[in-house]
This record gives sequence, C-alpha cells and structure tokens, in this order.
Amino acid sequence: MIDVVEIFKEIAKSTGKSIEIILVGAQALPYYGVKARATMDIDAEIVRGDLEEVYFELKKRGFESDLSENISGWSVISLPKGYRDRAITIYQDDHLKISVLNPYDFIIMKLRRGTEQDLEDCLNVALANQLSVEELDRYFENAISNSIKDTAILNFRLIYSHFRQALMELLSQKYERTPDSTQG
Repeated sequence: MIDVVEIFKEIAKSTGKSIEIILVGAQALPYYGVKARATMDIDAEIVRGDLEEVYFELKKRGFESDLSENISGWSVISLPKGYRDRAITIYQDDHLKISVLNPYDFIIMKLRRGTEQDLEDCLNVALANQLSVEELDRYFENAISNSIKDTAILNFRLIYSHFRQALMELLSQKYERTPDSTQG
C-alpha cells in the first residue's frame, strides 16, 4: 500500500507550499476500515495548492494521479452539497491537510462511475461503517437533485438500485447468521 501521507508530506516539503487534499480513490479505503487493494494511482481533490505542481511531483515519484479542483465535476452526477464540509481529516500539520470523504459521500462518488470494482468498494465501505440504508437513500436523492437533467441520471439510478439491492442482501445474510440472543 502507498503511504499517501508520507508522499504528500514530501511534496509539501519539497515545494515549500501548503497543500490540502481530499483523497477519493482506492487509497482512501483503509481510512474507512476496508482492506486496501493493490493500486498505484492517487485520486484527489486539490482544495489548496497548485494542482499542476502536485501532479508533476507525484509523477516524479512514479505515481499516476487523477487530480481536480472539483471532484463533483468528474461526472454529470453531482456529489451531494456540502461534501467538502463533511470530509474527515486523517492528517494535518502546518503545511498539509489530508481528508477523505465521509463514507456516504464516498459511496456516491464511486457509484457515479459504477464499475464492478466500485460496487465492491462501496459494499465494503457500507458494511465496515454500518451505514444506514435510509441515509444512503437521502445522499442518493441529494446527488440526483443537485445534478443537471441528463440521461446519465437514468444509469446512475440503475447502478444505485443494484448497489442497494446487493447491500440489503448482504445485510439480511449477516442478520440471519447472527445468533438470536433470546434463544438458549
């Protein structure tokens, strides 16, 4: 696994500039209590700092990255309003702040693309963090209501429905395996 904090500490030190990022890809998974999967890229929103400079510093260190000043713009489907305010700080010093999306926003972020790997990541995050299906539904509706009207919404609805159904099945299996405390 990549030590993202150390990498960005090095970049902040070598550039002499403050950096603030929100980590959004697979590198964020361990911060949700999910086992990291093998990936060598870094996906992040650059909240403060020079995006190009950070990109080239990562490249110099051998890392591919997908960086943006606005990760909500990575899709026709907007992230729920206020995602930056809900981000969870995982590291902070005088020159560097690294956050991850809250788990609900992370799931919406990943489902916008909707690959099988994204679906698996989302299920793992939802289960590891015991997320509320009703709250997930609210985040989903918030994302839809803040998005421009586009046929991509139809696909996003299908992806979310598939995710929700898979999550409900996993939750029901989990509860079926849990021994009933009222018996024996």
